[in-house]
Amino acid sequence: MRYTPIQKEIYIQNRRNLAKKLKSKSLAVFNSNDIMPTNADGTMAFRQNNDIFYLTGIDQEETVLLLFPECPQERYREVLFVRETNEEIAIWEGHKLTKEEATEVSGVETVFWLSDFKKIFHLLMGKCEEVYLNSNEHTRAVVEVETRDARFIKWCKEAFPLHSYNRITPQMHDLRAVKSPAEIAQIQTACDITEEGFRRVLKFVKPGVMEYEIEAEYVHEFVRRGSRGFAYTPIVASGFNSCVLHYIENDQPCKEGDLLLMDVGAEYGNYNADMTRTIPVSGRFTPRQKEVYNAVLRIMKEAKKILKTGILIDDYHVQIGEIVTKELIDLKLITTTEVKNQNPAWPAYKKYMMHGTSHHLGLDVHDVGNWDNEVAPGMVFTIEPGIYIREENFGIRLENDVVVTPGGNDDLMKNIPIEAEEIEELMNSKVGVM
Repeated sequence: MRYTPIQKEIYIQNRRNLAKKLKSKSLAVFNSNDIMPTNADGTMAFRQNNDIFYLTGIDQEETVLLLFPECPQERYREVLFVRETNEEIAIWEGHKLTKEEATEVSGVETVFWLSDFKKIFHLLMGKCEEVYLNSNEHTRAVVEVETRDARFIKWCKEAFPLHSYNRITPQMHDLRAVKSPAEIAQIQTACDITEEGFRRVLKFVKPGVMEYEIEAEYVHEFVRRGSRGFAYTPIVASGFNSCVLHYIENDQPCKEGDLLLMDVGAEYGNYNADMTRTIPVSGRFTPRQKEVYNAVLRIMKEAKKILKTGILIDDYHVQIGEIVTKELIDLKLITTTEVKNQNPAWPAYKKYMMHGTSHHLGLDVHDVGNWDNEVAPGMVFTIEPGIYIREENFGIRLENDVVVTPGGNDDLMKNIPIEAEEIEELMNSKVGVM
């Protein structure tokens, strides 16, 4: 394991918190993700289902968790099933968790091999009345393959048609939205690793380098510091590419005078960082570039003041829209007349800032959470305003990650350079050139 895991007491508490949200005589089921195929005998890298990881810390395929808080037999109130290992599996695939190791990681005392699942599950289904099943209900999810959870839902309802079934997603979204100090520490580590990658890149970027070379500098720094790599597909976008919100080809040369927008983040222990910085390829901003850059930075600073306990995210985004509008007027990109006549469903500022300013961050980059709930201490959000001027051939986005506190928020990326002058100074300094 390349990362330092969270202590099992956190997972024990997470399960206790979930148990309080279940109906009486309920059984909840959580499945690991599949290992997804590519072609021939190839597979994608395994990524654990974040809900079962949140509840157990088990980072291994073919894992199932059953929670039955009111089970008459105490040993079955928490049951973990893991893939049975043997000498041949160890030779071909490496070490897999023993039952004792699974208990040490998760705090679940009752652990069986997965081959015992149907027998135990049948026993427990005879004792419960309500069943909670899991699925991916993220509002932005596009699910085109049948997941392990989806297959299980079909099988379970066919095998046990007379039980009352419930969604576990609402409860998990509420719980996962508020991070524990241990989770925040993992996210902070991911942010710190991201900082090291960015500082490395500041010394590397110059006219003529390829976008993918910059991507390589990041992944080198991330992996050497204990990350598995990027938290998401990196955006390394120079020139006009910086105006494409989800540009991921990263295959163009960086040209003198252009801006370079980099939306990257390291993962650490399945938790994620999400940073965006925009820097001048030549090491100096032009006056116009700096004018727009500082406008975006002012929006970010104002957003930090607004994003605090008690606000609704929808109201927060309305206030940010007003700030963006003022900056765009000052930049002479929109007029007061256009604002006066704007369509409320798509305000005038949306021509130059098409996306929202913040989203939840955690085990998922666009993490789960109920957007109808007020912002609360322990929630982690990005703050990522941008201005994209296609007619001027550049876009600027800046993004930091903050944790909400009782008195405001704490910037987890406060040590990552962001002021225009500091960026220029670091890019033109010869100290530490690799």
